[in-house]
Amino acid sequence: MSVLIIEDNRDLVQVLAEVLNENGFSVESAHSGEEGLEKALLSRFDCIILDIVLPGISGFQVVEAYRNEGGCSPVLILSARDSVEDKVEGFNRGADDYMVKPFDSRELVVRVRSLIRRAADKQSPLLACGRLTLDTVTRECRVDGSFVNLRRREFDILETMLRHANQVFTRERLVASVWKKEYDGRSNVVDVHVKYLRDKLRPHGFDTAVETVRGVGYKFRCSEE
Repeated sequence: MSVLIIEDNRDLVQVLAEVLNENGFSVESAHSGEEGLEKALLSRFDCIILDIVLPGISGFQVVEAYRNEGGCSPVLILSARDSVEDKVEGFNRGADDYMVKPFDSRELVVRVRSLIRRAADKQSPLLACGRLTLDTVTRECRVDGSFVNLRRREFDILETMLRHANQVFTRERLVASVWKKEYDGRSNVVDVHVKYLRDKLRPHGFDTAVETVRGVGYKFRCSEE
């Protein structure tokens, strides 16, 4: 599970990262509103932890812009501002939860897990891109009704990218989402499995939909065609 922390207090970011890492999360961070918004839109995170007072644009502006751009990851505002007005504004702008500093790290972890679980419950079991369909319950991939035999990792990579079609995933983000704690440490493991996935999709004309974003990672391009 992956978490993006948008917080300008670097000491607090370090504390949060240590707590989350100890509980099985992978963590990335940003220290300004603009940087946080860019990272949130570039890669898919299971949860975003966001301060309100940030250099540049505020946390309120970040979550509002993120939602306006179609960002769907759950957002937890973590702020020293404890007024009802601030909480109401946070929720109105698109946040899913609000915690006040100082906080208990155990409660934070529970809330993050709860947000991720609720988001997962809302996900549709059937994903589609044109002629390609992916049933996440039966774990079947089909193109024009023809079965595409995908192995576990190939299916998981395709599901991860198809749920967020046209969004770029870094290799690190795919490892965190697909392999989680089972990652064996090989630097090219994502590239190898993406190649296998493309090989399986090639006879159906979908290999080129899995695009390499040079210097970043991969995305699944889904058009209306």
